[in-house]
Amino acid sequence: MKIALMDSGIGLLPTAAAVRRLRPEAELVLSSDPDGMPWGPHTPEDIVTRALIVARAAAAHAPDALIVACNTASVHALPALREALEPGIPVIGTVPAVKPAAAAGGPVAIWATPATTGSAYQKRLIAEHADGVDVTEVPCPGLAEAVQHADTEGIAAAVTAAAALTPADVTAVVLGCTHYELVADHIRQALRTRTDTDPALYGSAPAVAAQALRRIGATPPSAAPAVRVAAPGLTVLCSGRPAALPDAALTYPEGELLRVHPVAAVQAP
Repeated sequence: MKIALMDSGIGLLPTAAAVRRLRPEAELVLSSDPDGMPWGPHTPEDIVTRALIVARAAAAHAPDALIVACNTASVHALPALREALEPGIPVIGTVPAVKPAAAAGGPVAIWATPATTGSAYQKRLIAEHADGVDVTEVPCPGLAEAVQHADTEGIAAAVTAAAALTPADVTAVVLGCTHYELVADHIRQALRTRTDTDPALYGSAPAVAAQALRRIGATPPSAAPAVRVAAPGLTVLCSGRPAALPDAALTYPEGELLRVHPVAAVQAP
């Protein structure tokens, strides 16, 4: 089994780690675009162009599925990616977890990039899945970039600023950029200071990983027999070039999890 993931940068790590936890034996192809990131400030047309380049680089490695582990690319490029790659390679997009966050009734805050905050796409998600719920859209300028470079001071400043814009009575916060899931603990602490409670955080990685496995008919891990395998493969592509995991990626637990280690026993496909 081989699963490819794409993003502008290391925001693909949470979903890749979720795949690795569900199916430790799966080979992973991580395709990102450090030459062009962040994608948010680009025009929609440019995002489509860059996303297609990144996706085709991953597709050259013949994955069983491609996960678009990026909210911005899912908003602007998902139709083009599916047209280019399906039905040969199933393409799974990433949608902010507005629906489960709003299920309890709110109030809810959605942390997202400035380009996504207030967008027609996000407004539509709110209308479809949070009708009647008090929702606050919170822009987080600079947070994805700080996470990308493991800039601890930048992360702290961006998280503090976003927390200050978050209503103190929120019960749930949607992490509307895949990069944000890498600093969930920082966000949780800032929200605890802001609200004197522990609002639930909703990321997309586990659900997207599970959906990708369902799309390719992968046997649920609990239902398959254990087998011994060699270390799972890991291919890293940076703007189409073979590379190693960036140093910044290895500062996060999700990146460390993706280091190639021997696997003693996993679930058979």
